Amino acid sequence: MTNFIPIFPLGIVVYPGEKLNLHIFEPRYKQLINDCYEGKKNFGIPTVLNDKLQEMGSSVLITEITKRYEDGKMDIKTEGQEVFKILELIKDLPDKMYSGAIVNYPENSDRGSKAKMKTVVAYIRKLHAQLNVNKDFNLPDADLTSYAVAHHAGLSLEDEYHLLELPLELQRQEFLKRHLEKVLPIMKDMDLLKGKIKMNGHFKNLEGFKFP
Repeated sequence: MTNFIPIFPLGIVVYPGEKLNLHIFEPRYKQLINDCYEGKKNFGIPTVLNDKLQEMGSSVLITEITKRYEDGKMDIKTEGQEVFKILELIKDLPDKMYSGAIVNYPENSDRGSKAKMKTVVAYIRKLHAQLNVNKDFNLPDADLTSYAVAHHAGLSLEDEYHLLELPLELQRQEFLKRHLEKVLPIMKDMDLLKGKIKMNGHFKNLEGFKFP
């Protein structure tokens, strides 16, 4: 399927099923959120890496506007829906401050290995134990997927984006497994990893990407 979606480029990776809280303060994105919320439409969050807009991202659904401020700023809750690929960027939209894109939705297999996923989860729990971090995945272990645990594995932004590009759950599980097998014996930059794992779930006050 190919369609048009408004886009909110950010320096993060959003996965399907992920619950993401955002603080909206830029005028163009206040307009985007109001339009999507009133029209019950999804918007897209493509990833920005090294000040460059990437072609992959995830569509998100606004599940709640938790607070509206007097100046129009908002705190919102969203949930990731589908991985998309940008086919055409549309920077200027009539009567809109935000941009959009024509996107399609590559096939995405959720068939993985239960045994491999069990290993990945065990590795992540070991990592957290070594970092003295307590995280609740909010799902039974049998329901966990690579998307559900990726932000808890201490991946770099580049690695998180690479995982988003992988179309098969089995590939994503293997990618996480190999990453953790490298990280666990080394355990360098412990404070950086701890901060990255703990930040998930907070309202993110992020400035949107400015197109050149």
